[in-house]
Amino acid sequence: MLRSMYSGVSGMKNFQTKLDVIGNNISNVNTIGYKKSTINFQDLLSQNMSNSGANPMQVGLGSASASINVNHNAGSAMTTGVGTDLAIMGDGFFVVQDPEAAAGGQYLTRSGNFTVTAAGDLVTAQGYNVLNSAGQSINVAGYDSFSINRSGEVIGRQADGTETTIGSVGISTPPNPEGLRKVGGSLYEMTGAAGGALAIGTATAGNTEISSGMLEMSNVDLTEEFTEMIIAQRGFQANSRTITTSDEVLQEVINLKR
Repeated sequence: MLRSMYSGVSGMKNFQTKLDVIGNNISNVNTIGYKKSTINFQDLLSQNMSNSGANPMQVGLGSASASINVNHNAGSAMTTGVGTDLAIMGDGFFVVQDPEAAAGGQYLTRSGNFTVTAAGDLVTAQGYNVLNSAGQSINVAGYDSFSINRSGEVIGRQADGTETTIGSVGISTPPNPEGLRKVGGSLYEMTGAAGGALAIGTATAGNTEISSGMLEMSNVDLTEEFTEMIIAQRGFQANSRTITTSDEVLQEVINLKR
C-alpha cells in the first residue's frame, strides 16, 4: 500500500481536529471570560530509504497533533453598570467553590458575572461561592449596600454611612495558566502542570486590578477563526486529494495485468 495514502489519512484527521477546535472557539465568541484554543501539528516518524549518500534519504509518514493550547490573552471589557459584575484587569483568576463539594471543589474562572443570594453570599451563575483572599466565601449580609474597589476590597456600607471592609476578592495566579484543565461552565481546574497547589491572594499581591461594573468578554477574533477555517478546509481537501490520487495509482497498477 502506498505511504502517501496513510499520510493523507493522518492529515485529514488532524485538520478535522483543527476544525473541531475552531468550531468550539466560534461557538463561544460571546461567552464571558472564554479563552480561545489553538492547535499545533508535528510530523510523524520518517522512514529511512538509504544512508549511502551524503545526507539521509527519508520519506515522511504523515502528521500528528502536537498540542492544543489555550490562549490566555485578555478579552475586551464590556461595561454593564452592575456592581457585582467584575473584570480582572491583568493576570489571575477568580477562585470559586462548589458549596456541595465535601472537600476541595475549588475552581478558577475569568467569568465575573456574579450575583448576591438571599443569604448575602456572592456567587457565580452556577451558585458557586466566590472566595476571598483567605479562601472563605464572601458574605455581605447585614449591610445596607456594598461596593468593590479596584484593589478588590469589598466595602460594606451601613444606612448611616459607616463603611467596613468585609474582605478582599481572592485572586489566584498560577505559574503556568496554559496547564489548567477546562471543566465547563467557564471554570478551570488546577493541575500539576499549572503549578500544583492552588494559592489565593489579593489583587494587589497579584499585581492586578479589579473593575466593578464590567465583564471580560471572549478573546475570540472571528476574523482569525474564519481565516484558520479556510486553511483547515483547504488542508482537508488537499489531503483527501492525496488519497484519491494514491487510489488512482493503485488502480493503474491493477490494470497492468490486463
